[in-house]
Amino acid sequence: MYMYLPIALTSVNYLVVTGLGLAVGLLSGLFGVGGGFLMTPLLMMIGIPPTIAAATDANQIVAASASGTLAHWRLGNVDYKMGLYLLIGGFVGGAGGVQIIKVLRATGGADFLIKITYVVMLGVVGSFMFVESLNALRKSKGDSGKAGQAAPAQKSGGFLASLPMQTVFEKSGVTHSSLVPLLLGAFVGVLAAIMGVGGGFLMVPVMIYMLRMPMHVVVGTSLFQIMFTCTEVTFLQAYSNRTVDFLLALMLLIGSVFGAQIGTILGRKLKGDQLKILLSIIVLAVTIKIILELVMEPSLLLAYAGGH
Repeated sequence: MYMYLPIALTSVNYLVVTGLGLAVGLLSGLFGVGGGFLMTPLLMMIGIPPTIAAATDANQIVAASASGTLAHWRLGNVDYKMGLYLLIGGFVGGAGGVQIIKVLRATGGADFLIKITYVVMLGVVGSFMFVESLNALRKSKGDSGKAGQAAPAQKSGGFLASLPMQTVFEKSGVTHSSLVPLLLGAFVGVLAAIMGVGGGFLMVPVMIYMLRMPMHVVVGTSLFQIMFTCTEVTFLQAYSNRTVDFLLALMLLIGSVFGAQIGTILGRKLKGDQLKILLSIIVLAVTIKIILELVMEPSLLLAYAGGH
């Protein structure tokens, strides 16, 4: 039942790890997120060091997002033009994020940075999505017949409309500067390296609320971008930092591939606003758990005093 992990230097129950992969893969197909925002904290809870958990999780996200992308491709839910711009930015950001981790590991601050980044990013994104989803659900009462209709082509307004290189994204029915997905992809690439996430927990709300893309196209396009960004990050983490435990990743992969297919099927049965509020609740729950760990665990202080 237990297996020794040579890179993480610890033993884990392989059934528990495979089950975690299944659960996170389900989230991937359901919400269009890589699931790393949940998997990395869970791996840390079972004794995997934060840097190993983050880097290895990026590896398993590749399989979960690839499985989810295939399912959404069949449904026609992927905006490839938007995804390409996100990818270009993501590759640049991912390479930069790996170098940041390399420097912080040398100074001993990588683990703390990972946890603090989780608290800040998940707290802000989760709170925003929860409030917006509640407002949307209230407004949609009595107007459920319009919930599944595709939105007409929209142009960005205000500051976004003033940016150069305005591009029409036909699949999503929106017009934006191509600089927006490029910069967004770069930021998510940095997060992929630091947090071991695909960035979907950030990408999805931004694509919904800022880029005004339809929910189901958001899910497919987000998974498409996550798949390639995490492939790059996994390779760079393994080559530069030696923090990818492939045995652990393999166990996670087995569960996540099947979970992503199940999540995609379930996602078709839920409305967009329901998906948003469920995702926001999960994000906030993970945030609270990490805050409790930072506040209540004396071992964190010992680690930075050299007693770990």
